[in-house]
Amino acid sequence: MTDDDSSIDSRPRSWIDKLAQFFSDEPTDTKSLLELVRNAEQDQVLDADALAIIEGALQVSSMQVRDIMIPRSQVVTVEASLPITDIIELITKASHSRFPVTGESVDNVMGILLAKDLLPLILAKGSDKFNIKDVVRPATFVPESKRLNVLLKEFRETRQHMALVIDEYGSVCGAVTIEDVLEQIVGEIEDEHDVDDDSYIKKFDEENHIVKALTPVDEFNDYFHTEFSDQEFTTIGGLVLQKFGHIPERGESVNIGSYLITVLNADSRQIKLIKVTSSPANQRR
Repeated sequence: MTDDDSSIDSRPRSWIDKLAQFFSDEPTDTKSLLELVRNAEQDQVLDADALAIIEGALQVSSMQVRDIMIPRSQVVTVEASLPITDIIELITKASHSRFPVTGESVDNVMGILLAKDLLPLILAKGSDKFNIKDVVRPATFVPESKRLNVLLKEFRETRQHMALVIDEYGSVCGAVTIEDVLEQIVGEIEDEHDVDDDSYIKKFDEENHIVKALTPVDEFNDYFHTEFSDQEFTTIGGLVLQKFGHIPERGESVNIGSYLITVLNADSRQIKLIKVTSSPANQRR
């Protein structure tokens, strides 16, 4: 061996070299691959964030659209017959960027409305000549059985950000966005309309609030004037989880006291975001 070869061999191994060592024996299935990358994380070849992304990327190939879709009852739609003033009010309140436009029923989808497409109309103050058919874009439909990795590829190729989900009978049963898929890989993606980092509770309207599951029980009690005990659970998410008795999926609801709790965001391990809806009895207090 030459002096040059010796000097090269004596260099500290990079993380790439270390990771390559773990893959010297090629994994034969997803389970063995996950075991390898988890061992790499334990040996500090990968950090926890990188491991989570790899696990998420592998997970989407085994998940279907039905596993993450927004249920039909939770999809905010725009009726084509609404006047422009009502449409603008609905869009402002919902704080979304894309809305399915429907006819007489949710199954009668005319297309997708992008909130930004209304801006020129608003600036020009031309609402008297507004026809929603002039601004809707074609809708994409996907079966609820489609795998997420395939859907993500289609989103990228078509540059679409939303698809409507149909069941085996051809009826619309929900919606899914590219953000929903990416969150399975990189974790929750918050935007300017999500609850602020420094805020646990955000008022949506007079009846509804968006609440982070990590909200301390005592802070929840102070805000909603409730008296839930924090002896067993310190966060409202823990309390809700106990009430369900299982890790709920998005769209599942449960009554706690005078409130209807609806899960807005959750993964296979925990609840992340909930909607708190006041019951009529609670509103009369």
